[in-house]
Amino acid sequence: MTDPGASPRLLEILTVRRYLTSSALASTGIALMLAVLFKQAFDITDDALTIGIIGLLQFIPAVLLVIVSGYIADRFDRRHVTALMTVGRVVCAVAFFAYSRSIGDVSDGSDDAIWPLYVITLVFGSFDAIAIPARHAIAPLVVKRELLPNLVAAGAVTRVISGIVGAVASGFLLTAGADIAYLVAAALFAASIPPMLRTTYAREPTRLTDRPSVKLAFEGLRFIRRTPIVFSAISLDMVAVLFGGAVAMIPVIAEERLGVGDIAYGWLRAAPGIGAGLMGLVLAVRPVSRRVGPTLLAVVATFGAFHITLGLTTNYAVAFISLLLAAGADMVSMTIRSTLVPLATPNVQLGRVSAVEGVFIGASNELGAFESGVAARWFGVPWSVAGGGIATIVIAAGFAAFVPSVRNIDTYNDLQTADE
Repeated sequence: MTDPGASPRLLEILTVRRYLTSSALASTGIALMLAVLFKQAFDITDDALTIGIIGLLQFIPAVLLVIVSGYIADRFDRRHVTALMTVGRVVCAVAFFAYSRSIGDVSDGSDDAIWPLYVITLVFGSFDAIAIPARHAIAPLVVKRELLPNLVAAGAVTRVISGIVGAVASGFLLTAGADIAYLVAAALFAASIPPMLRTTYAREPTRLTDRPSVKLAFEGLRFIRRTPIVFSAISLDMVAVLFGGAVAMIPVIAEERLGVGDIAYGWLRAAPGIGAGLMGLVLAVRPVSRRVGPTLLAVVATFGAFHITLGLTTNYAVAFISLLLAAGADMVSMTIRSTLVPLATPNVQLGRVSAVEGVFIGASNELGAFESGVAARWFGVPWSVAGGGIATIVIAAGFAAFVPSVRNIDTYNDLQTADE
């Protein structure tokens, strides 16, 4: 069992506080910006597919840049890479601000009104595609191995609390104007840079010194393919959550199914963060330490079950609670995967493996948003969300029956990296 006292000691480490502070500021900015972006896009076009397209545009750069981003994270200082890409996020947020000031209250569904949003989103996704693998590959170096599960949980709590703050703030800031919200997001991104640059390592990374080559770039993908535990953990997250992209549909659910305004929308958008944050607080003190594999399968199925409830209800309280509980289950799944992957990955390959993992995560989020938008167009929002929940349960059951490498994981101590 992990010592419950490990979490307080973790937060006494100065470099951990710097790392989490940077993560909190950046995550709040992203949550705020995306909540406003989804709402603004839907208001302009009155078409749920628009949200799906924005999700797809966030995902495409992660696929196209997966080889480059992983190599950069393993070749250069990951803190500097993260900081430089965050400067790019600031530029994009300012571009969204300028767009909002120029467009005013246009809501005629015109392609001329929406295409600049698509372009800026694609550029923002490109900066994210390089920043995310670098940031994820920092965490295993900040603390000793035995504290990594606690840091993963603490980082997850930090991000989801930031997501709550960003989502709730979006509801209030939208009343002042989307342009103001984007400007606040830009300030949050800028503020996240100094603590990231001042983060220090508990153990130095093993950096690539070889000249760039296709072979080196593809090593992360090959490692995942030949490591059953890593491949299975990432694949389960991707294929299951791909069909559970209900968060992207919250603007449509709020308006068409629940009939609520901007502030209630902001709280509904915050509900997943609240559920994940509460669960993350529990996991930061007592992370999952036994029956890791069966727990992973169970929480993925639970995630799907509450999406069914969300899709079929027209009651605000039921929708809020469904999002809360689904996110709590997803937090357990995410924490397990985020601990399994770095513990089983050699230090020198963390960046490249994180880049490939980022594509899988993108598939389960941004691509999931696109899938939900298309399904909502064809089948309507209720069956888009509920059908995704049914598919998620079926996928979890399939992994339980046919993938023993997941089903048989007991403790993290069973894992060894290739270095060891």
